[in-house]
Amino acid sequence: MSNRYDDELRGNRSSRGSSRGTGRKGAKRKNNKKALIILGIEIAVLAVLAVIFYVVFVGVGVDKVQKVNLDEEKIASSVNSGVEDNEQMTGYTNIALFGVDGRKGELEKKTRSDTIIIASINNETGDIKLVSVYRDTYLNLSNDSYNKCNTAYAAGGPEQAISMLNMNLDMDITDFVTIGFGGLTDVVNELGGVEIDIEESEIPHLNNYQSTMADELGMKYTPVTETGLQTLDGLQATAYCRIRYTAGDDFRRAERQRTVLMAILDKAKTASTGELERVAKKVFSETYTSFDLDGIIKLLSNVSNYKVVENDGFPTADYRTTGTMGKKGSCVIPKDLATNVKWLHEFLFEDAGYQVSDSVQKYSDKIAADAAEYLGE
Repeated sequence: MSNRYDDELRGNRSSRGSSRGTGRKGAKRKNNKKALIILGIEIAVLAVLAVIFYVVFVGVGVDKVQKVNLDEEKIASSVNSGVEDNEQMTGYTNIALFGVDGRKGELEKKTRSDTIIIASINNETGDIKLVSVYRDTYLNLSNDSYNKCNTAYAAGGPEQAISMLNMNLDMDITDFVTIGFGGLTDVVNELGGVEIDIEESEIPHLNNYQSTMADELGMKYTPVTETGLQTLDGLQATAYCRIRYTAGDDFRRAERQRTVLMAILDKAKTASTGELERVAKKVFSETYTSFDLDGIIKLLSNVSNYKVVENDGFPTADYRTTGTMGKKGSCVIPKDLATNVKWLHEFLFEDAGYQVSDSVQKYSDKIAADAAEYLGE
């Protein structure tokens, strides 16, 4: 059975602050400003997406942020019957985070989303949980056609991608942030690189990815020649995140992404306010979002409590397989979508007794039937 799955775990969110003031009050505000920027990068680090929120909030480059107004009726119609009345989900803000290939300059659609992450915020505690939906997962694309779920973004942009998530996962997502992958390279470079422990088997693949990206981006690259803990620049770190041809394949690739993102967080915590502002300014042109200033202010109302407490992938390891689904190619297949959705709601919302909607059960049965046809399972 093939193992062609891709979990691009990069995350998102950001921050605000004003440093005006004198004496203790002024110093406190300055420290708060830095703390909020770091918080923004902490969440952005896990999807490299919401550093932009800080920029929007302080009014830097607002006119360059690509704001989109989603069709609210279409999004609402994608929420399965009963989900809106689920009390266990009350008090959570759920946001879709998408990462696309920034080299193509396509943030709206016509490009598959290589990163799909759900960020779920507990509005009372500030706890944030992140779930990466594997891009090759075989799901309903929100139009009763079934394929790799990242096809939804290519076909209908964030609107269809959000609808796909809501329909298959019994979610109620209404907002999103999309960023081009060039943002990861920019963030790492602006922070002066990140510390990563490189293994011998990773070096040739890392350099091959670097070479390819350097040609496409018109950049120079520095080959990695040694094993062990070392400082990687932006291109090297991005290339490291893309390695999948070693033991563990794409699932190991996801671990590398987490390693890089947490290394960015560690570096961000030691950076100055000015350095963090430069990071934000560097990525705003690569961001496309449904949020406006009012939406960001609302998110920041609990900013002092925000912390990422857990992250995982969907479908969960115990209930997924891989295989070739005819012309649709090698996919990650939920062994039972309904069981995976139950797991998801327990993970995100601590709802151990969750019962899936009739719609999810229907999609689950269809996926099982297709898997039986193509894989004999």
